[in-house]
Amino acid sequence: MISNVIEPSIPLVKFAHDLIHSKIGAGDSVIDATVGNGHDSVFLLESVAPGGLVYGFDIQQAALDSVLVKLQNHPARDRLILIKASHCVMGDYIPPGAHGNIKAVMFNLGYLPGGDKHIITQSESTVRAIAEACRLLRCGGIVTILTYPGHDGGKLETGAVRTWCSALDGNRYRVACYENRPDNPAAPKLFAVAKIA
Repeated sequence: MISNVIEPSIPLVKFAHDLIHSKIGAGDSVIDATVGNGHDSVFLLESVAPGGLVYGFDIQQAALDSVLVKLQNHPARDRLILIKASHCVMGDYIPPGAHGNIKAVMFNLGYLPGGDKHIITQSESTVRAIAEACRLLRCGGIVTILTYPGHDGGKLETGAVRTWCSALDGNRYRVACYENRPDNPAAPKLFAVAKIA
């Protein structure tokens, strides 16, 4: 079951950061499942420093190159592990000892801002990736999924995410959907999945 919450004017990407910031700290291992323009990777890296690890996934080399430029002189740069692969196979790249110990996973779906808008996240692989993220998550951890129903394929993907999250075991997960424009079906939605047991 999903709790629907209307948030005031705060951008949902900022709200996702706030939700995650309250759950993670120095030394934690986290995942940016969609590196994109690198903003979430940088946020995660600074939130788990010193000593934490960020695993960043993207299928586009341009996205990985972008975050490397952003972090060129960052003191914790070596704590970011970038992987050119689909997020749906993230478990194959996370060390076995970290399985069940990931504190947060961020998804920011859609397309790479400034990139090719025809290359988008896909419903089937996204749902598989969220399932994998929940499997890797530790108790007390969180997965955030920001969806964009307004772009081509985005409505279908948002519906698939909602359906998958609705089927989660309420004894193990608490799910909320945040939006600040409920009157606009094309407005972004933020799903937050907290692992409680």
